[in-house]
Amino acid sequence: MMSFGWLGIFIALATYMTSAWLLLFLSGEKEIIAASTFFYWMLVTASTVGYGDISPSTTVGKHVVAFYIIPLGIGLFALIVGRVAVFVSTQWRRGVMGYKSLHVKNHIVVIGWNQQRTLLLLNLLLAELRQGEQKQIVLCATKDVENPLPESIEFVKARVFNDQDDMARACIDKASTIIIDTPLDDITMTTALFCFKKNPSAHIIAYFMDESLSALLKSHCPSIECTPSVSVEMLAKAAMDPGSSILHQQLLNATRGTTQYSIRYPEDCPETKVEPIFKGFKKHHNATFIGVKRVKDGGMILNPELGETIKPGCILYYISETRIKNIDWQVLYV
Repeated sequence: MMSFGWLGIFIALATYMTSAWLLLFLSGEKEIIAASTFFYWMLVTASTVGYGDISPSTTVGKHVVAFYIIPLGIGLFALIVGRVAVFVSTQWRRGVMGYKSLHVKNHIVVIGWNQQRTLLLLNLLLAELRQGEQKQIVLCATKDVENPLPESIEFVKARVFNDQDDMARACIDKASTIIIDTPLDDITMTTALFCFKKNPSAHIIAYFMDESLSALLKSHCPSIECTPSVSVEMLAKAAMDPGSSILHQQLLNATRGTTQYSIRYPEDCPETKVEPIFKGFKKHHNATFIGVKRVKDGGMILNPELGETIKPGCILYYISETRIKNIDWQVLYV
Protein backbone atom coordinates (compact mmCIF):
# COMPACT_ATOMS: atom_id res chain seq x y z
CA MET A 1 0.00 0.00 0.00
CA MET A 2 1.06 3.62 -0.57
CA SER A 3 1.16 4.47 3.18
CA PHE A 4 3.41 1.48 3.93
CA GLY A 5 5.64 2.38 0.98
CA TRP A 6 6.21 5.89 2.27
CA LEU A 7 6.84 4.57 5.78
CA GLY A 8 9.37 2.10 4.46
CA ILE A 9 11.12 4.81 2.46
CA PHE A 10 11.29 7.06 5.52
CA ILE A 11 12.81 4.28 7.65
CA ALA A 12 15.33 3.41 4.92
CA LEU A 13 16.28 7.08 4.49
CA ALA A 14 16.71 7.62 8.25
CA THR A 15 18.82 4.46 8.51
CA TYR A 16 20.91 5.48 5.51
CA MET A 17 21.55 9.03 6.79
CA THR A 18 22.42 7.80 10.30
CA SER A 19 24.77 5.06 9.10
CA ALA A 20 26.43 7.42 6.60
CA TRP A 21 27.07 10.00 9.33
CA LEU A 22 28.55 7.36 11.65
CA LEU A 23 30.84 5.91 8.95
CA LEU A 24 32.06 9.39 7.98
CA PHE A 25 32.60 10.21 11.65
CA LEU A 26 34.66 7.06 12.14
CA SER A 27 36.59 7.92 8.96
CA GLY A 28 37.61 11.30 10.40
CA GLU A 29 35.62 13.42 7.89
CA LYS A 30 34.90 16.32 10.23
CA GLU A 31 34.09 18.89 7.52
CA ILE A 32 31.45 16.71 5.84
CA ILE A 33 29.61 15.72 9.05
CA ALA A 34 29.36 19.32 10.29
CA ALA A 35 25.73 20.38 10.90
CA SER A 36 25.96 23.17 8.32
CA THR A 37 27.16 20.91 5.48
CA PHE A 38 26.08 17.32 6.07
CA PHE A 39 22.55 17.39 4.60
CA TYR A 40 23.65 19.64 1.74
CA TRP A 41 26.56 17.36 0.86
CA MET A 42 24.42 14.21 1.09
CA LEU A 43 21.77 15.64 -1.24
CA VAL A 44 24.33 16.85 -3.79
CA THR A 45 26.10 13.49 -3.70
CA ALA A 46 22.92 11.34 -3.89
CA SER A 47 21.52 13.39 -6.77
CA THR A 48 24.85 12.96 -8.69
CA VAL A 49 25.16 16.74 -9.09
CA GLY A 50 28.60 16.67 -7.44
CA TYR A 51 29.65 20.31 -7.20
CA GLY A 52 33.01 19.31 -5.72
CA ASP A 53 33.10 22.14 -3.18
CA ILE A 54 33.16 19.54 -0.37
CA SER A 55 34.75 16.09 -0.74
CA PRO A 56 36.23 13.37 1.51
CA SER A 57 39.82 14.01 2.55
CA THR A 58 40.78 10.68 4.13
CA THR A 59 41.44 7.40 2.36
CA VAL A 60 38.85 5.53 4.45
CA GLY A 61 36.34 8.32 3.85
CA LYS A 62 36.80 8.08 0.10
CA HIS A 63 36.14 4.33 0.22
CA VAL A 64 33.01 4.85 2.35
CA VAL A 65 31.70 7.40 -0.15
CA ALA A 66 32.58 5.29 -3.21
CA PHE A 67 31.23 1.94 -2.02
CA TYR A 68 28.40 2.91 0.36
CA ILE A 69 27.13 6.49 0.25
CA ILE A 70 27.03 6.98 -3.53
CA PRO A 71 25.46 3.60 -4.54
CA LEU A 72 22.80 3.62 -1.81
CA GLY A 73 22.20 7.36 -2.12
CA ILE A 74 21.55 7.19 -5.85
CA GLY A 75 19.14 4.30 -5.34
CA LEU A 76 17.21 6.03 -2.56
CA PHE A 77 17.14 9.35 -4.43
CA ALA A 78 15.75 7.68 -7.56
CA LEU A 79 13.18 5.77 -5.47
CA ILE A 80 11.95 8.92 -3.73
CA VAL A 81 11.78 10.99 -6.95
CA GLY A 82 9.95 8.15 -8.70
CA ARG A 83 7.48 7.74 -5.86
CA VAL A 84 6.79 11.49 -5.75
CA ALA A 85 6.26 11.53 -9.53
CA VAL A 86 3.83 8.61 -9.29
CA PHE A 87 1.98 10.29 -6.41
CA VAL A 88 1.62 13.59 -8.30
CA SER A 89 0.54 11.78 -11.46
CA THR A 90 -2.00 9.72 -9.54
CA GLN A 91 -3.49 12.79 -7.87
CA TRP A 92 -3.73 14.59 -11.22
CA ARG A 93 -5.35 11.55 -12.77
CA ARG A 94 -7.83 11.30 -9.90
CA GLY A 95 -8.76 14.91 -10.52
CA VAL A 96 -9.27 14.37 -14.25
CA MET A 97 -11.35 11.25 -13.61
CA GLY A 98 -13.40 13.05 -10.94
CA TYR A 99 -12.50 10.97 -7.88
CA LYS A 100 -10.73 13.68 -5.88
CA SER A 101 -12.38 15.57 -3.03
CA LEU A 102 -12.45 19.31 -3.63
CA HIS A 103 -11.97 22.14 -1.14
CA VAL A 104 -13.77 25.09 -2.74
CA LYS A 105 -16.45 27.57 -1.75
CA ASN A 106 -18.55 30.31 -3.34
CA HIS A 107 -18.20 28.39 -6.63
CA ILE A 108 -20.47 27.39 -9.51
CA VAL A 109 -21.54 23.75 -9.76
CA VAL A 110 -22.80 22.43 -13.10
CA ILE A 111 -24.66 19.14 -12.63
CA GLY A 112 -25.25 16.89 -15.64
CA TRP A 113 -23.50 16.03 -18.89
CA ASN A 114 -25.06 16.57 -22.32
CA GLN A 115 -21.87 16.45 -24.41
CA GLN A 116 -21.54 19.52 -26.68
CA ARG A 117 -24.43 21.29 -24.95
CA THR A 118 -22.69 21.11 -21.56
CA LEU A 119 -19.32 21.98 -23.11
CA LEU A 120 -20.87 25.12 -24.63
CA LEU A 121 -22.41 26.00 -21.24
CA LEU A 122 -19.02 25.66 -19.52
CA ASN A 123 -17.28 27.85 -22.11
CA LEU A 124 -20.01 30.50 -21.83
CA LEU A 125 -19.67 30.50 -18.03
CA LEU A 126 -15.90 30.88 -18.33
CA ALA A 127 -16.40 33.79 -20.72
CA GLU A 128 -18.81 35.44 -18.26
CA LEU A 129 -16.42 34.94 -15.35
CA ARG A 130 -13.58 36.57 -17.25
CA GLN A 131 -15.66 39.76 -17.26
CA GLY A 132 -16.94 39.54 -13.71
CA GLU A 133 -16.27 37.64 -10.50
CA GLN A 134 -13.39 35.20 -10.22
CA LYS A 135 -15.12 31.94 -9.29
CA GLN A 136 -14.26 28.30 -9.77
CA ILE A 137 -16.48 26.03 -11.84
CA VAL A 138 -17.12 22.42 -10.79
CA LEU A 139 -18.67 19.98 -13.27
CA CYS A 140 -20.49 17.03 -11.68
CA ALA A 141 -21.40 14.11 -13.96
CA THR A 142 -22.39 10.45 -13.63
CA LYS A 143 -21.44 9.23 -17.10
CA ASP A 144 -18.12 7.65 -17.98
CA VAL A 145 -16.42 10.91 -18.98
CA GLU A 146 -13.26 12.72 -17.99
CA ASN A 147 -12.81 16.39 -17.20
CA PRO A 148 -13.42 18.09 -20.59
CA LEU A 149 -11.53 21.26 -19.54
CA PRO A 150 -8.91 20.14 -16.99
CA GLU A 151 -7.00 23.43 -17.18
CA SER A 152 -10.09 25.56 -16.49
CA ILE A 153 -12.58 23.68 -14.30
CA GLU A 154 -12.76 21.08 -11.53
CA PHE A 155 -14.56 17.77 -12.04
CA VAL A 156 -16.41 15.33 -9.78
CA LYS A 157 -17.83 11.98 -10.88
CA ALA A 158 -20.86 10.80 -8.89
CA ARG A 159 -22.80 7.55 -8.85
CA VAL A 160 -26.07 9.47 -8.60
CA PHE A 161 -26.71 13.17 -8.07
CA ASN A 162 -28.28 12.67 -4.64
CA ASP A 163 -25.41 10.61 -3.22
CA GLN A 164 -24.32 12.27 0.03
CA ASP A 165 -20.61 11.44 -0.22
CA ASP A 166 -20.14 12.09 -3.93
CA MET A 167 -21.94 15.43 -3.87
CA ALA A 168 -20.04 16.43 -0.74
CA ARG A 169 -16.83 16.08 -2.81
CA ALA A 170 -18.23 18.82 -5.07
CA CYS A 171 -18.84 21.02 -1.99
CA ILE A 172 -22.52 21.46 -2.86
CA ASP A 173 -23.23 23.01 0.53
CA LYS A 174 -20.69 25.79 -0.09
CA ALA A 175 -21.61 26.66 -3.69
CA SER A 176 -23.01 30.08 -4.59
CA THR A 177 -24.66 28.87 -7.80
CA ILE A 178 -25.91 25.41 -8.83
CA ILE A 179 -26.94 24.73 -12.43
CA ILE A 180 -28.85 21.49 -13.00
CA ASP A 181 -29.11 20.29 -16.60
CA THR A 182 -29.54 16.53 -16.83
CA PRO A 183 -30.90 14.57 -19.82
CA LEU A 184 -34.04 13.51 -17.90
CA ASP A 185 -36.54 15.78 -16.14
CA ASP A 186 -37.17 13.34 -13.28
CA ILE A 187 -33.44 13.27 -12.47
CA THR A 188 -33.39 17.07 -12.63
CA MET A 189 -36.31 17.19 -10.19
CA THR A 190 -34.67 14.80 -7.70
CA THR A 191 -31.34 16.59 -7.97
CA ALA A 192 -32.92 20.01 -7.48
CA LEU A 193 -34.71 18.88 -4.32
CA PHE A 194 -31.50 17.36 -2.97
CA CYS A 195 -29.47 20.50 -3.69
CA PHE A 196 -32.12 22.76 -2.17
CA LYS A 197 -32.07 20.69 1.02
CA LYS A 198 -28.25 20.82 1.19
CA ASN A 199 -27.86 24.49 0.24
CA PRO A 200 -31.12 26.49 0.29
CA SER A 201 -29.26 29.80 0.11
CA ALA A 202 -27.57 29.01 -3.22
CA HIS A 203 -28.87 30.35 -6.51
CA ILE A 204 -30.21 27.12 -8.03
CA ILE A 205 -31.16 26.96 -11.72
CA ALA A 206 -32.89 23.87 -13.11
CA TYR A 207 -33.55 23.20 -16.80
CA PHE A 208 -36.76 21.32 -17.67
CA MET A 209 -38.22 20.13 -20.95
CA ASP A 210 -41.64 19.70 -19.28
CA GLU A 211 -42.89 22.99 -17.85
CA SER A 212 -45.41 21.22 -15.59
CA LEU A 213 -42.52 19.71 -13.63
CA SER A 214 -40.87 23.09 -13.26
CA ALA A 215 -44.14 24.47 -11.85
CA LEU A 216 -44.30 21.54 -9.40
CA LEU A 217 -40.72 22.20 -8.26
CA LYS A 218 -41.45 25.93 -7.82
CA SER A 219 -44.40 25.09 -5.58
CA HIS A 220 -42.04 23.27 -3.18
CA CYS A 221 -38.92 25.41 -3.65
CA PRO A 222 -39.96 28.93 -4.73
CA SER A 223 -36.40 30.26 -4.76
CA ILE A 224 -35.25 27.82 -7.45
CA GLU A 225 -35.10 29.40 -10.91
CA CYS A 226 -36.61 26.99 -13.43
CA THR A 227 -35.54 27.44 -17.03
CA PRO A 228 -37.91 25.83 -19.57
CA SER A 229 -37.10 24.94 -23.15
CA VAL A 230 -37.86 27.91 -25.44
CA SER A 231 -37.10 26.25 -28.77
CA VAL A 232 -40.76 26.21 -29.89
CA GLU A 233 -41.27 29.85 -28.86
CA MET A 234 -38.08 30.77 -30.69
CA LEU A 235 -39.34 29.12 -33.89
CA ALA A 236 -42.66 30.95 -33.70
CA LYS A 237 -40.99 34.30 -33.02
CA ALA A 238 -38.53 33.84 -35.89
CA ALA A 239 -41.41 33.02 -38.24
CA MET A 240 -43.22 36.27 -37.45
CA ASP A 241 -40.12 38.46 -36.91
CA PRO A 242 -37.28 37.21 -39.12
CA GLY A 243 -33.88 37.31 -37.41
CA SER A 244 -35.32 37.00 -33.90
CA SER A 245 -33.46 33.76 -33.24
CA ILE A 246 -30.15 35.40 -34.13
CA LEU A 247 -30.99 38.39 -31.94
CA HIS A 248 -31.83 36.21 -28.91
CA GLN A 249 -28.76 34.07 -29.40
CA GLN A 250 -26.49 37.12 -29.40
CA LEU A 251 -28.16 38.55 -26.30
CA LEU A 252 -27.41 35.28 -24.48
CA ASN A 253 -23.88 34.74 -25.80
CA ALA A 254 -21.13 36.52 -23.86
CA THR A 255 -18.42 35.59 -26.34
CA ARG A 256 -19.40 38.01 -29.10
CA GLY A 257 -21.17 41.32 -29.58
CA THR A 258 -23.63 43.05 -27.29
CA THR A 259 -24.98 40.90 -24.49
CA GLN A 260 -27.54 41.10 -21.68
CA TYR A 261 -26.16 41.51 -18.15
CA SER A 262 -27.54 42.24 -14.68
CA ILE A 263 -26.46 44.11 -11.57
CA ARG A 264 -27.97 44.59 -8.13
CA TYR A 265 -28.99 48.11 -7.14
CA PRO A 266 -27.06 48.65 -3.86
CA GLU A 267 -28.88 48.46 -0.55
CA ASP A 268 -27.23 51.69 0.63
CA CYS A 269 -28.50 53.73 -2.34
CA PRO A 270 -31.69 55.79 -2.12
CA GLU A 271 -34.94 54.85 -3.80
CA THR A 272 -35.01 56.31 -7.31
CA LYS A 273 -36.86 56.27 -10.63
CA VAL A 274 -36.09 54.47 -13.88
CA GLU A 275 -35.42 57.70 -15.82
CA PRO A 276 -32.06 58.71 -14.22
CA ILE A 277 -30.85 55.10 -14.31
CA PHE A 278 -31.89 54.69 -17.94
CA LYS A 279 -30.19 57.92 -19.03
CA GLY A 280 -27.13 57.36 -16.81
CA PHE A 281 -26.48 53.88 -18.19
CA LYS A 282 -26.57 55.22 -21.75
CA LYS A 283 -24.60 58.38 -21.09
CA HIS A 284 -21.82 57.02 -18.90
CA HIS A 285 -21.58 53.37 -20.01
CA ASN A 286 -23.20 53.22 -23.47
CA ALA A 287 -25.56 50.58 -22.09
CA THR A 288 -29.31 50.19 -22.59
CA PHE A 289 -31.41 49.63 -19.46
CA ILE A 290 -34.12 47.06 -20.29
CA GLY A 291 -35.73 45.83 -17.09
CA VAL A 292 -35.89 45.46 -13.34
CA LYS A 293 -36.67 42.56 -10.99
CA ARG A 294 -38.55 43.67 -7.89
CA VAL A 295 -37.30 42.71 -4.43
CA LYS A 296 -40.63 42.10 -2.72
CA ASP A 297 -42.30 39.58 -5.05
CA GLY A 298 -39.51 38.84 -7.55
CA GLY A 299 -41.66 40.17 -10.40
CA MET A 300 -39.94 41.13 -13.64
CA ILE A 301 -40.73 44.41 -15.42
CA LEU A 302 -39.35 44.75 -18.95
CA ASN A 303 -39.18 48.13 -20.68
CA PRO A 304 -40.49 49.89 -17.53
CA GLU A 305 -42.00 53.35 -17.54
CA LEU A 306 -39.53 56.16 -16.81
CA GLY A 307 -41.50 56.95 -13.67
CA GLU A 308 -41.30 53.36 -12.34
CA THR A 309 -39.72 53.18 -8.86
CA ILE A 310 -36.43 51.35 -8.32
CA LYS A 311 -35.85 50.28 -4.74
CA PRO A 312 -32.58 49.22 -3.09
CA GLY A 313 -31.85 45.52 -3.66
CA CYS A 314 -33.60 45.32 -7.04
CA ILE A 315 -31.89 43.50 -9.91
CA LEU A 316 -31.32 45.75 -12.93
CA TYR A 317 -30.92 44.33 -16.44
CA TYR A 318 -29.13 46.02 -19.30
CA ILE A 319 -27.56 45.40 -22.71
CA SER A 320 -23.90 46.28 -23.19
CA GLU A 321 -20.70 45.32 -24.97
CA THR A 322 -19.17 44.19 -21.66
CA ARG A 323 -20.24 43.81 -18.06
CA ILE A 324 -20.23 47.15 -16.24
CA LYS A 325 -18.04 47.25 -13.13
CA ASN A 326 -17.68 49.80 -10.34
CA ILE A 327 -20.71 51.94 -11.14
CA ASP A 328 -20.74 55.39 -9.52
CA TRP A 329 -24.45 55.44 -8.73
CA GLN A 330 -24.36 59.03 -7.52
CA VAL A 331 -23.27 60.17 -10.99
CA LEU A 332 -26.32 58.45 -12.55
CA TYR A 333 -28.66 60.67 -10.58
CA VAL A 334 -27.17 63.88 -12.00
